[in-house]
Amino acid sequence: MPHISILSSSVRTERKSNRVALYFKNYLEENKLADVEILDLMEYNFPIFNERLRFQKNPSASILEFAGKIKSSDGVIIVTPEYNGGYPASLKNVIDLLYDEWRRKPIAISTVSDGVFGGAQVITSLQFILWKIGATTVPAMFPFPKVQDLLDENGIPTDKISLNKRASKFFGELISYIPSKSQEPE
Repeated sequence: MPHISILSSSVRTERKSNRVALYFKNYLEENKLADVEILDLMEYNFPIFNERLRFQKNPSASILEFAGKIKSSDGVIIVTPEYNGGYPASLKNVIDLLYDEWRRKPIAISTVSDGVFGGAQVITSLQFILWKIGATTVPAMFPFPKVQDLLDENGIPTDKISLNKRASKFFGELISYIPSKSQEPE
C-alpha cells in the first residue's frame, strides 16, 4: 500500500482548506487505498527560510522531520487555498526549502476557496513551480468551490456520494503515477 502525505498548506485562523485534508485522509483510509498522514503547516509553524535545506548549516529537527516525510512519501497531495489568485506564502516557503525531496515525486493538487471558482487561478502557478523543481504533477485536479458548503469542520461531506465519486477519480489518477514497489530500482 502506498504512503501518501497530504500537505495542508494554510496557516490562517478560521482556515477552511484543512477540511479537505481531513476528508482526503478519511477517504483514503476508509477505502484502504493508502497509508496517510497530514503534514499541517500550521502545526509546523516554520519561519521564513533564507536558504534551501541542503545549504543550511544547522537545520532544526522539525525541518529535517518534514523533509524526511516528503522524501519517504510515495505521493503527495497539496491542499491549497487561493489567496488573491495565488497560493499561500507558507506553501511557497516549504516548496523552496526542499529540492531533491520533490524530484520525480507524484503530486496531486486540490484547490480550495469559499467562492464559486474553487481556486482555479492558483493551479497554473503552482504547477509551474512544481515543474521547475522536477516534481511530477498528475493531470487530475480536485477543486473545492464553496468548500464551507461541501465539508464540515471535521471534513465530513454534505453530499458524500457526489464527493466520493470525484475523489475516486482523483485518487485513481494519483495512485496510477506511483510506481509499484516491484518496479522501483534498488
